[in-house]
Amino acid sequence: MKKIITAIAGILILAGCSNFDEINTNPNTPTQVSASLLCTNIILSIAKYQGADSKEYISENALPKYVGYANEGQLGTQYNFITNSSFNKMTILPDIDKMLEFAKGDPAENSYKGVAHFMRAYTFYLLTMKMGDIPYSQANQGSQGNYKPKYDLQKDVFIGILTELELANANFSEGASFQGDPTVFQGNPTQWKRACNAFELKVLMSLSAKENDVDLKIKQRFAAIVNSNVLLEKASDYFGLEYSSVNSHPLYSTNDMFTGRTLLSKTIVENLKDLKDKRLFYFAEPSASQLLAGYASNDMGAYVGVKTSLDYGLMNANYSKGNYSKINLRYQTKQNSEPRRMLTYAEQELILAEARIKGWISIGSAQQYYENGVRAALTNVMSIDASFAHGNPIVQTDIDNYFTGKAVFALDQDSQLKQIWLQRYLLNFLVDAETAYFEYRRNKYPDFEIDPATNLNVKSPNDLPVRYLYPSSELNYNSQNLTEALNRQYGGYDEINKKMWLLAN
Repeated sequence: MKKIITAIAGILILAGCSNFDEINTNPNTPTQVSASLLCTNIILSIAKYQGADSKEYISENALPKYVGYANEGQLGTQYNFITNSSFNKMTILPDIDKMLEFAKGDPAENSYKGVAHFMRAYTFYLLTMKMGDIPYSQANQGSQGNYKPKYDLQKDVFIGILTELELANANFSEGASFQGDPTVFQGNPTQWKRACNAFELKVLMSLSAKENDVDLKIKQRFAAIVNSNVLLEKASDYFGLEYSSVNSHPLYSTNDMFTGRTLLSKTIVENLKDLKDKRLFYFAEPSASQLLAGYASNDMGAYVGVKTSLDYGLMNANYSKGNYSKINLRYQTKQNSEPRRMLTYAEQELILAEARIKGWISIGSAQQYYENGVRAALTNVMSIDASFAHGNPIVQTDIDNYFTGKAVFALDQDSQLKQIWLQRYLLNFLVDAETAYFEYRRNKYPDFEIDPATNLNVKSPNDLPVRYLYPSSELNYNSQNLTEALNRQYGGYDEINKKMWLLAN
Protein backbone atom coordinates (compact mmCIF):
# COMPACT_ATOMS: atom_id res chain seq x y z
CA MET A 1 0.00 0.00 0.00
CA LYS A 2 2.83 2.34 0.87
CA LYS A 3 4.40 1.76 -2.56
CA ILE A 4 1.11 2.54 -4.31
CA ILE A 5 0.75 5.84 -2.44
CA THR A 6 4.35 6.77 -3.27
CA ALA A 7 3.79 6.03 -6.96
CA ILE A 8 0.60 8.10 -7.08
CA ALA A 9 2.40 10.97 -5.36
CA GLY A 10 5.17 10.74 -7.91
CA ILE A 11 2.68 10.93 -10.80
CA LEU A 12 1.03 13.96 -9.21
CA ILE A 13 4.42 15.64 -8.76
CA LEU A 14 5.35 15.01 -12.38
CA ALA A 15 2.01 16.31 -13.55
CA GLY A 16 2.39 19.39 -11.41
CA CYS A 17 5.84 20.02 -12.84
CA SER A 18 4.79 19.86 -16.46
CA ASN A 19 4.83 23.66 -16.45
CA PHE A 20 8.08 23.82 -14.41
CA ASP A 21 9.78 26.29 -16.77
CA GLU A 22 6.79 28.61 -16.68
CA ILE A 23 6.60 28.53 -12.87
CA ASN A 24 10.32 29.18 -12.45
CA THR A 25 10.58 32.04 -14.91
CA ASN A 26 11.31 35.32 -13.18
CA PRO A 27 8.80 37.80 -14.61
CA ASN A 28 11.28 40.63 -13.93
CA THR A 29 14.07 39.03 -15.98
CA PRO A 30 13.95 39.42 -19.77
CA THR A 31 13.96 36.05 -21.56
CA GLN A 32 14.12 37.39 -25.11
CA VAL A 33 16.83 39.58 -26.55
CA SER A 34 15.74 42.68 -28.44
CA ALA A 35 17.42 45.65 -30.06
CA SER A 36 16.30 47.89 -27.20
CA LEU A 37 17.62 45.55 -24.50
CA LEU A 38 20.99 45.26 -26.22
CA CYS A 39 21.01 49.02 -26.78
CA THR A 40 20.73 49.66 -23.05
CA ASN A 41 23.70 47.43 -22.28
CA ILE A 42 25.76 48.95 -25.07
CA ILE A 43 25.18 52.52 -23.91
CA LEU A 44 25.89 51.59 -20.30
CA SER A 45 29.28 50.18 -21.36
CA ILE A 46 30.39 53.82 -21.69
CA ALA A 47 27.85 55.88 -19.73
CA LYS A 48 28.07 53.78 -16.55
CA TYR A 49 31.26 53.64 -14.50
CA GLN A 50 32.85 50.28 -15.29
CA GLY A 51 35.57 50.16 -12.63
CA ALA A 52 35.79 47.36 -10.11
CA ASP A 53 35.11 49.37 -6.94
CA SER A 54 35.37 52.70 -5.15
CA LYS A 55 39.11 52.35 -4.65
CA GLU A 56 39.64 52.05 -8.40
CA TYR A 57 37.51 55.16 -8.82
CA ILE A 58 39.75 57.05 -6.42
CA SER A 59 42.84 55.65 -8.10
CA GLU A 60 41.74 56.92 -11.51
CA ASN A 61 41.15 60.39 -10.07
CA ALA A 62 44.53 60.44 -8.36
CA LEU A 63 46.45 60.23 -11.65
CA PRO A 64 45.27 63.70 -12.85
CA LYS A 65 45.92 65.07 -9.37
CA TYR A 66 42.36 65.60 -8.27
CA VAL A 67 42.92 63.79 -4.99
CA GLY A 68 45.48 62.32 -2.63
CA TYR A 69 45.02 59.12 -0.69
CA ALA A 70 45.97 58.77 2.97
CA ASN A 71 44.43 55.36 3.46
CA GLU A 72 45.70 51.82 4.02
CA GLY A 73 48.65 52.08 1.64
CA GLN A 74 50.37 54.25 -0.93
CA LEU A 75 48.31 54.67 -4.09
CA GLY A 76 50.43 54.13 -7.19
CA THR A 77 48.61 56.54 -9.47
CA GLN A 78 49.05 59.39 -7.01
CA TYR A 79 52.78 58.95 -7.52
CA ASN A 80 52.49 58.39 -11.28
CA PHE A 81 52.71 54.62 -11.46
CA ILE A 82 50.52 53.04 -14.13
CA THR A 83 50.72 49.65 -15.79
CA ASN A 84 48.64 47.69 -18.29
CA SER A 85 45.36 48.77 -19.79
CA SER A 86 42.78 46.37 -21.19
CA PHE A 87 40.90 45.61 -24.38
CA ASN A 88 37.85 44.52 -22.37
CA LYS A 89 35.81 47.40 -23.76
CA MET A 90 35.87 45.60 -27.11
CA THR A 91 33.69 42.84 -25.68
CA ILE A 92 30.71 45.10 -26.39
CA LEU A 93 31.32 44.92 -30.16
CA PRO A 94 29.47 41.60 -30.72
CA ASP A 95 26.46 43.04 -28.89
CA ILE A 96 26.52 46.02 -31.24
CA ASP A 97 26.33 43.64 -34.22
CA LYS A 98 23.47 41.73 -32.60
CA MET A 99 21.59 44.94 -31.87
CA LEU A 100 21.77 45.89 -35.54
CA GLU A 101 20.47 42.45 -36.54
CA PHE A 102 17.46 42.74 -34.23
CA ALA A 103 16.85 46.34 -35.35
CA LYS A 104 16.33 45.43 -39.02
CA GLY A 105 12.89 46.58 -40.09
CA ASP A 106 12.33 48.46 -36.83
CA PRO A 107 10.95 52.01 -37.34
CA ALA A 108 13.94 53.21 -35.30
CA GLU A 109 16.51 51.17 -37.24
CA ASN A 110 18.48 54.25 -38.27
CA SER A 111 18.71 55.43 -34.68
CA TYR A 112 20.08 52.07 -33.56
CA LYS A 113 22.63 52.35 -36.37
CA GLY A 114 23.53 55.78 -35.00
CA VAL A 115 24.02 54.35 -31.51
CA ALA A 116 26.20 51.59 -32.96
CA HIS A 117 28.56 54.00 -34.71
CA PHE A 118 28.64 56.41 -31.76
CA MET A 119 29.47 53.71 -29.24
CA ARG A 120 32.10 52.13 -31.49
CA ALA A 121 33.71 55.55 -31.89
CA TYR A 122 33.72 56.21 -28.14
CA THR A 123 35.09 52.74 -27.36
CA PHE A 124 37.99 52.93 -29.79
CA TYR A 125 38.71 56.54 -28.81
CA LEU A 126 39.30 55.58 -25.18
CA LEU A 127 41.48 52.63 -26.12
CA THR A 128 43.71 54.42 -28.62
CA MET A 129 44.07 57.44 -26.34
CA LYS A 130 45.46 55.16 -23.66
CA MET A 131 47.76 52.93 -25.68
CA GLY A 132 48.39 54.15 -29.24
CA ASP A 133 48.01 51.74 -32.16
CA ILE A 134 45.21 49.26 -31.46
CA PRO A 135 43.17 46.64 -33.33
CA TYR A 136 40.44 48.46 -35.22
CA SER A 137 39.78 47.29 -38.78
CA GLN A 138 40.03 43.61 -37.75
CA ALA A 139 38.48 43.96 -34.29
CA ASN A 140 35.46 41.77 -33.59
CA GLN A 141 36.28 39.20 -36.29
CA GLY A 142 36.31 36.20 -33.97
CA SER A 143 33.14 34.84 -35.59
CA GLN A 144 35.08 34.83 -38.86
CA GLY A 145 37.94 32.90 -37.31
CA ASN A 146 40.29 35.85 -36.85
CA TYR A 147 41.34 35.74 -33.21
CA LYS A 148 44.58 37.65 -33.79
CA PRO A 149 43.68 41.05 -35.22
CA LYS A 150 46.35 43.35 -36.56
CA TYR A 151 47.02 46.69 -34.89
CA ASP A 152 46.04 49.70 -36.98
CA LEU A 153 48.11 52.86 -37.03
CA GLN A 154 46.76 55.35 -34.52
CA LYS A 155 46.20 57.87 -37.28
CA ASP A 156 44.05 55.35 -39.16
CA VAL A 157 42.13 54.57 -35.97
CA PHE A 158 41.31 58.26 -35.58
CA ILE A 159 40.21 58.51 -39.19
CA GLY A 160 37.94 55.53 -38.49
CA ILE A 161 36.56 57.17 -35.34
CA LEU A 162 35.77 60.39 -37.19
CA THR A 163 34.11 58.40 -39.99
CA GLU A 164 32.02 56.49 -37.45
CA LEU A 165 30.81 59.75 -35.93
CA GLU A 166 29.87 61.16 -39.31
CA LEU A 167 27.91 57.98 -40.07
CA ALA A 168 26.22 58.23 -36.66
CA ASN A 169 25.30 61.81 -37.42
CA ALA A 170 23.72 60.81 -40.73
CA ASN A 171 21.83 57.92 -39.12
CA PHE A 172 20.42 60.06 -36.33
CA SER A 173 19.35 62.63 -38.92
CA GLU A 174 17.08 59.98 -40.42
CA GLY A 175 16.26 58.26 -37.14
CA ALA A 176 13.13 57.98 -35.04
CA SER A 177 12.71 57.90 -31.29
CA PHE A 178 14.01 54.57 -29.97
CA GLN A 179 13.68 52.37 -26.91
CA GLY A 180 16.42 51.21 -24.57
CA ASP A 181 18.19 54.53 -23.99
CA PRO A 182 19.13 54.85 -20.28
CA THR A 183 20.55 58.37 -20.68
CA VAL A 184 18.69 61.63 -20.18
CA PHE A 185 18.13 61.74 -23.96
CA GLN A 186 15.51 58.98 -23.63
CA GLY A 187 15.91 57.87 -27.25
CA ASN A 188 15.64 61.34 -28.80
CA PRO A 189 17.66 61.15 -32.04
CA THR A 190 18.09 64.92 -32.25
CA GLN A 191 19.73 65.02 -28.83
CA TRP A 192 21.94 62.11 -29.80
CA LYS A 193 22.97 63.95 -32.95
CA ARG A 194 23.94 66.98 -30.85
CA ALA A 195 26.00 64.74 -28.55
CA CYS A 196 27.58 63.15 -31.60
CA ASN A 197 28.76 66.53 -32.82
CA ALA A 198 29.96 67.54 -29.36
CA PHE A 199 31.99 64.35 -29.15
CA GLU A 200 33.50 64.88 -32.60
CA LEU A 201 34.61 68.36 -31.52
CA LYS A 202 36.24 66.78 -28.48
CA VAL A 203 38.01 64.16 -30.59
CA LEU A 204 39.23 66.80 -33.03
CA MET A 205 40.59 68.97 -30.21
CA SER A 206 42.40 65.89 -28.87
CA LEU A 207 44.19 65.90 -32.24
CA SER A 208 45.25 69.55 -32.02
CA ALA A 209 48.94 68.69 -32.38
CA LYS A 210 48.07 67.27 -35.82
CA GLU A 211 45.93 70.20 -36.97
CA ASN A 212 47.83 70.55 -40.25
CA ASP A 213 47.57 66.88 -41.22
CA VAL A 214 46.04 66.88 -44.72
CA ASP A 215 44.36 63.49 -44.27
CA LEU A 216 42.62 64.31 -41.00
CA LYS A 217 41.23 67.67 -42.18
CA ILE A 218 40.82 68.70 -38.55
CA LYS A 219 40.07 72.39 -39.04
CA GLN A 220 37.70 71.74 -41.93
CA ARG A 221 35.77 69.07 -40.01
CA PHE A 222 35.59 71.26 -36.91
CA ALA A 223 34.29 74.28 -38.80
CA ALA A 224 31.69 72.21 -40.64
CA ILE A 225 30.24 70.93 -37.36
CA VAL A 226 30.10 74.41 -35.86
CA ASN A 227 28.52 75.82 -39.00
CA SER A 228 25.82 73.12 -38.85
CA ASN A 229 24.70 74.65 -35.53
CA VAL A 230 23.57 71.22 -34.27
CA LEU A 231 25.28 71.15 -30.88
CA LEU A 232 24.39 70.83 -27.21
CA GLU A 233 22.34 73.92 -26.37
CA LYS A 234 22.22 74.54 -22.63
CA ALA A 235 23.88 73.75 -19.31
CA SER A 236 21.60 70.80 -18.59
CA ASP A 237 22.47 69.07 -21.88
CA TYR A 238 24.87 66.16 -21.43
CA PHE A 239 25.58 62.62 -22.51
CA GLY A 240 25.86 60.44 -19.45
CA LEU A 241 23.83 58.86 -16.69
CA GLU A 242 21.89 59.91 -13.64
CA TYR A 243 22.94 58.02 -10.53
CA SER A 244 20.07 56.43 -8.62
CA SER A 245 19.14 53.70 -6.15
CA VAL A 246 19.63 51.23 -8.99
CA ASN A 247 22.92 52.75 -10.12
CA SER A 248 24.55 54.44 -7.13
CA HIS A 249 27.54 56.75 -7.33
CA PRO A 250 30.75 54.65 -7.05
CA LEU A 251 31.67 56.32 -3.76
CA TYR A 252 28.24 56.00 -2.15
CA SER A 253 28.24 54.27 1.24
CA THR A 254 32.03 53.81 1.27
CA ASN A 255 33.08 55.95 4.21
CA ASP A 256 35.73 53.49 5.30
CA MET A 257 39.48 52.99 5.13
CA PHE A 258 39.31 52.73 1.34
CA THR A 259 37.72 56.10 0.63
CA GLY A 260 37.19 57.90 3.95
CA ARG A 261 40.62 59.50 3.79
CA THR A 262 40.50 60.75 0.24
CA LEU A 263 41.94 64.25 0.25
CA LEU A 264 41.53 67.14 -2.15
CA SER A 265 44.70 68.05 -4.00
CA LYS A 266 46.43 71.37 -3.57
CA THR A 267 46.00 71.82 -7.34
CA ILE A 268 42.21 71.81 -7.01
CA VAL A 269 41.95 73.78 -3.78
CA GLU A 270 44.37 76.57 -4.63
CA ASN A 271 42.99 77.14 -8.12
CA LEU A 272 39.43 77.35 -6.79
CA LYS A 273 40.56 79.79 -4.12
CA ASP A 274 42.40 81.93 -6.67
CA LEU A 275 39.22 82.14 -8.73
CA LYS A 276 37.04 82.72 -5.63
CA ASP A 277 35.10 79.76 -7.01
CA LYS A 278 32.43 78.40 -4.66
CA ARG A 279 32.62 74.95 -6.20
CA LEU A 280 35.22 74.44 -3.47
CA PHE A 281 32.45 74.09 -0.88
CA TYR A 282 30.75 71.35 -2.93
CA PHE A 283 33.96 69.45 -3.60
CA ALA A 284 35.52 69.44 -0.13
CA GLU A 285 35.15 69.21 3.63
CA PRO A 286 36.91 71.84 5.75
CA SER A 287 40.22 70.96 7.35
CA ALA A 288 39.81 70.01 11.00
CA SER A 289 42.89 71.98 12.02
CA GLN A 290 41.64 75.09 10.24
CA LEU A 291 38.30 74.85 12.02
CA LEU A 292 40.16 74.63 15.32
CA ALA A 293 42.16 77.68 14.27
CA GLY A 294 38.91 79.65 14.08
CA TYR A 295 37.94 79.47 10.43
CA ALA A 296 34.25 78.89 9.67
CA SER A 297 33.25 76.09 7.30
CA ASN A 298 31.86 78.68 4.86
CA ASP A 299 35.24 80.43 4.66
CA MET A 300 37.65 79.37 1.92
CA GLY A 301 40.44 79.68 4.46
CA ALA A 302 39.12 76.50 6.12
CA TYR A 303 40.10 74.39 3.12
CA VAL A 304 43.59 72.98 2.57
CA GLY A 305 44.70 70.70 -0.25
CA VAL A 306 47.44 68.12 -0.10
CA LYS A 307 50.56 68.33 -2.22
CA THR A 308 50.02 65.03 -4.01
CA SER A 309 53.75 64.46 -4.56
CA LEU A 310 54.42 64.67 -0.83
CA ASP A 311 56.09 61.66 0.77
CA TYR A 312 53.39 59.18 1.74
CA GLY A 313 54.48 58.88 5.37
CA LEU A 314 54.61 62.64 5.84
CA MET A 315 51.22 63.04 4.15
CA ASN A 316 49.70 60.54 6.58
CA ALA A 317 51.30 62.27 9.55
CA ASN A 318 49.87 65.61 8.44
CA TYR A 319 46.49 64.02 7.81
CA SER A 320 46.46 62.67 11.37
CA LYS A 321 46.79 66.25 12.56
CA GLY A 322 43.70 67.25 10.57
CA ASN A 323 45.68 69.40 8.18
CA TYR A 324 43.86 68.53 4.93
CA SER A 325 40.42 68.73 3.41
CA LYS A 326 38.70 65.47 2.55
CA ILE A 327 36.28 65.06 -0.32
CA ASN A 328 32.79 66.37 0.37
CA LEU A 329 30.61 63.93 2.28
CA ARG A 330 27.93 64.09 -0.41
CA TYR A 331 29.96 61.65 -2.51
CA GLN A 332 29.72 59.00 0.18
CA THR A 333 26.27 59.73 1.58
CA LYS A 334 24.15 60.37 -1.52
CA GLN A 335 23.38 57.78 -4.15
CA ASN A 336 22.97 60.54 -6.75
CA SER A 337 25.45 63.19 -5.61
CA GLU A 338 25.72 64.39 -9.23
CA PRO A 339 25.29 62.80 -12.68
CA ARG A 340 28.07 61.09 -14.58
CA ARG A 341 28.46 63.66 -17.35
CA MET A 342 30.71 62.36 -20.14
CA LEU A 343 29.94 65.02 -22.74
CA THR A 344 28.63 68.39 -21.59
CA TYR A 345 27.55 71.72 -22.95
CA ALA A 346 30.10 73.32 -20.59
CA GLU A 347 33.03 71.40 -22.04
CA GLN A 348 31.75 71.89 -25.59
CA GLU A 349 31.80 75.67 -25.13
CA LEU A 350 35.31 75.62 -23.69
CA ILE A 351 36.47 73.55 -26.66
CA LEU A 352 34.87 76.12 -28.97
CA ALA A 353 36.73 78.87 -27.12
CA GLU A 354 40.05 77.15 -27.75
CA ALA A 355 39.16 76.55 -31.40
CA ARG A 356 38.31 80.22 -31.84
CA ILE A 357 41.69 81.24 -30.44
CA LYS A 358 43.43 78.75 -32.74
CA GLY A 359 41.60 80.17 -35.75
CA TRP A 360 39.73 76.95 -36.53
CA ILE A 361 36.40 78.80 -36.55
CA SER A 362 35.28 82.37 -37.19
CA ILE A 363 31.87 82.19 -35.54
CA GLY A 364 31.43 83.78 -32.10
CA SER A 365 34.09 85.11 -29.73
CA ALA A 366 36.50 83.11 -27.60
CA GLN A 367 35.47 85.14 -24.55
CA GLN A 368 31.79 84.39 -25.04
CA TYR A 369 32.44 80.66 -25.45
CA TYR A 370 34.67 80.70 -22.36
CA GLU A 371 32.06 82.45 -20.27
CA ASN A 372 29.29 80.17 -21.59
CA GLY A 373 31.27 77.13 -20.53
CA VAL A 374 32.10 78.39 -17.06
CA ARG A 375 28.53 79.56 -16.40
CA ALA A 376 27.21 76.15 -17.45
CA ALA A 377 29.66 74.34 -15.17
CA LEU A 378 28.68 76.52 -12.22
CA THR A 379 24.98 76.11 -13.01
CA ASN A 380 25.33 72.34 -12.89
CA VAL A 381 27.04 72.50 -9.50
CA MET A 382 24.39 74.93 -8.26
CA SER A 383 21.82 72.17 -8.88
CA ILE A 384 23.53 69.93 -6.29
CA ASP A 385 21.94 69.62 -2.84
CA ALA A 386 22.87 72.95 -1.22
CA SER A 387 22.93 71.39 2.25
CA PHE A 388 26.38 70.02 1.36
CA ALA A 389 27.78 73.47 0.47
CA HIS A 390 28.82 74.29 4.05
CA GLY A 391 26.57 77.31 4.29
CA ASN A 392 27.98 78.97 1.19
CA PRO A 393 26.04 77.63 -1.80
CA ILE A 394 26.34 78.92 -5.33
CA VAL A 395 23.52 81.30 -6.22
CA GLN A 396 22.76 83.02 -9.49
CA THR A 397 24.52 86.24 -8.48
CA ASP A 398 27.74 84.24 -7.98
CA ILE A 399 27.50 83.07 -11.57
CA ASP A 400 26.60 86.53 -12.87
CA ASN A 401 29.55 88.11 -11.04
CA TYR A 402 32.08 85.30 -11.51
CA PHE A 403 34.24 86.96 -14.15
CA THR A 404 36.32 89.22 -11.96
CA GLY A 405 39.93 89.00 -10.80
CA LYS A 406 41.68 85.91 -12.17
CA ALA A 407 38.49 84.72 -13.84
CA VAL A 408 38.39 87.70 -16.21
CA PHE A 409 39.19 86.54 -19.72
CA ALA A 410 42.82 87.44 -20.33
CA LEU A 411 44.15 89.73 -23.06
CA ASP A 412 46.92 87.50 -24.43
CA GLN A 413 46.24 84.16 -26.12
CA ASP A 414 48.62 82.06 -24.00
CA SER A 415 46.85 83.15 -20.82
CA GLN A 416 43.44 82.65 -22.44
CA LEU A 417 44.30 79.06 -23.35
CA LYS A 418 45.46 78.35 -19.80
CA GLN A 419 42.18 79.73 -18.44
CA ILE A 420 40.22 77.48 -20.77
CA TRP A 421 42.30 74.40 -19.94
CA LEU A 422 41.96 75.08 -16.21
CA GLN A 423 38.18 75.34 -16.46
CA ARG A 424 38.00 72.04 -18.37
CA TYR A 425 40.10 70.51 -15.61
CA LEU A 426 37.87 71.85 -12.83
CA LEU A 427 34.57 70.78 -14.41
CA ASN A 428 35.74 67.15 -14.66
CA PHE A 429 36.61 66.85 -10.96
CA LEU A 430 35.63 63.34 -9.79
CA VAL A 431 33.55 62.93 -12.95
CA ASP A 432 35.81 62.18 -15.91
CA ALA A 433 39.36 61.42 -14.80
CA GLU A 434 40.32 60.02 -18.20
CA THR A 435 39.60 63.30 -19.98
CA ALA A 436 41.53 65.20 -17.31
CA TYR A 437 44.56 62.95 -17.82
CA PHE A 438 44.36 63.16 -21.61
CA GLU A 439 44.08 66.94 -21.47
CA TYR A 440 47.06 67.33 -19.13
CA ARG A 441 49.08 65.12 -21.43
CA ARG A 442 48.10 67.35 -24.38
CA ASN A 443 48.70 70.73 -22.70
CA LYS A 444 50.84 70.11 -19.60
CA TYR A 445 48.40 72.31 -17.73
CA PRO A 446 47.48 73.00 -14.97
CA ASP A 447 50.89 72.63 -13.35
CA PHE A 448 51.10 69.36 -11.45
CA GLU A 449 53.51 69.11 -8.55
CA ILE A 450 55.93 66.31 -9.37
CA ASP A 451 58.76 65.43 -6.99
CA PRO A 452 61.52 63.20 -8.44
CA ALA A 453 62.14 61.89 -4.94
CA THR A 454 58.64 60.37 -4.68
CA ASN A 455 57.77 59.89 -8.36
CA LEU A 456 57.24 56.20 -9.14
CA ASN A 457 57.76 56.94 -12.83
CA VAL A 458 61.41 56.07 -12.29
CA LYS A 459 62.48 56.27 -15.94
CA SER A 460 61.22 59.84 -16.25
CA PRO A 461 61.17 61.16 -12.66
CA ASN A 462 60.15 64.69 -13.58
CA ASP A 463 57.08 63.66 -15.57
CA LEU A 464 53.78 61.85 -15.59
CA PRO A 465 53.70 58.75 -17.79
CA VAL A 466 52.17 59.41 -21.21
CA ARG A 467 50.54 56.06 -21.95
CA TYR A 468 49.33 52.78 -20.53
CA LEU A 469 50.95 49.47 -21.45
CA TYR A 470 49.21 47.02 -23.74
CA PRO A 471 47.22 44.18 -22.12
CA SER A 472 49.60 41.50 -20.89
CA SER A 473 47.35 38.85 -22.44
CA GLU A 474 48.35 40.07 -25.90
CA LEU A 475 51.81 38.60 -25.34
CA ASN A 476 50.25 35.15 -25.13
CA TYR A 477 47.48 35.39 -27.71
CA ASN A 478 48.52 38.00 -30.27
CA SER A 479 52.26 38.42 -29.80
CA GLN A 480 53.18 38.73 -33.49
CA ASN A 481 50.84 41.66 -34.12
CA LEU A 482 51.72 43.25 -30.79
CA THR A 483 55.44 43.02 -31.55
CA GLU A 484 54.89 44.61 -34.94
CA ALA A 485 52.99 47.49 -33.34
CA LEU A 486 55.67 48.00 -30.69
CA ASN A 487 58.45 47.99 -33.25
CA ARG A 488 56.89 50.67 -35.43
CA GLN A 489 55.84 52.92 -32.52
CA TYR A 490 58.09 52.49 -29.54
CA GLY A 491 61.34 50.92 -30.68
CA GLY A 492 60.03 47.48 -29.78
CA TYR A 493 59.59 48.34 -26.12
CA ASP A 494 56.24 48.63 -24.30
CA GLU A 495 56.95 51.46 -21.88
CA ILE A 496 54.83 54.14 -20.19
CA ASN A 497 56.99 57.08 -21.30
CA LYS A 498 57.04 56.24 -25.02
CA LYS A 499 55.20 58.83 -27.09
CA MET A 500 52.38 57.61 -29.30
CA TRP A 501 51.76 59.18 -32.72
CA LEU A 502 49.19 61.54 -31.20
CA LEU A 503 51.86 63.15 -29.01
CA ALA A 504 54.87 62.95 -31.30
CA ASN A 505 56.19 66.09 -32.97
